[in-house]
Order: sequence, then structure tokens, then C-alpha cells
Amino acid sequence: MIGGRVLDTSALFAFATETSVYCSALVWTAVRESMVLAIPSTAVAAAWADVADKHYQVLEVLLGLHVTVIDPLDGERARAVGLLGGPQADAHAVACARERGWPLVTAQPARYAEYGHVGVDIEPLP
Repeated sequence: MIGGRVLDTSALFAFATETSVYCSALVWTAVRESMVLAIPSTAVAAAWADVADKHYQVLEVLLGLHVTVIDPLDGERARAVGLLGGPQADAHAVACARERGWPLVTAQPARYAEYGHVGVDIEPLP
């Protein structure tokens, strides 16, 4: 079975702005070990809106890595996200992590307290 992690908006922001050594280490370890990094498309949109222009290039690097997979918000995923409720980017990250059985990496673990019942492991960024 292929292993991986799901990165939420806050993890993307932390990587792009280089504010988390752990997040950078996680990404480069994933590249070295061929571990998949799944990124919800809603997180990409939110991160793009949140980071300053000077960080776009770093985001582009992350999105272009051979281990990065963008999880689309297609019709089926949109229904799953809607059923979870809450902010769309958060629910999308939860749905993505739940389907894959992978931990959800976040700098804001409290955002996911309401989703505790869905069986997703939260991996907080230190």
C-alpha cells in the first residue's frame, strides 16, 4: 500500500512561507522516500489567496513535485465535503484524508475538532 500525507491550507502556507522546519522536512522526506502528498484543490486555492506574491514560486515548487497529487473537488468529492459540513477547505482535507486513510498535516489542529468522529488522524505541525 502506498503511504502518504494530506496537507491542508495551513500546511501549504507554512511550507510556502518557510515558517515550519517540520513541514519543509516532511516535504523533502516525501520526495526522497516517494511518499505521496495529497493536496485538496480547495487548499491550493485558499493558500494561493493567503500567501504573499513573493511566496508563489515556493508554492509552485510544491505543486510541481512528482509526489504531489491534487485532489479535485469533482461532483463525488463535493457531495462528501458537503455532508461533512464546516468550511469547505477543511472538510475537503478531512474527506481526502479519510478516503486515503492518511494523516492530515496541519498547523491548526483545533480547526478539525468538530471532525473528530470521522476517524482521521491529525498530524500537527510543531
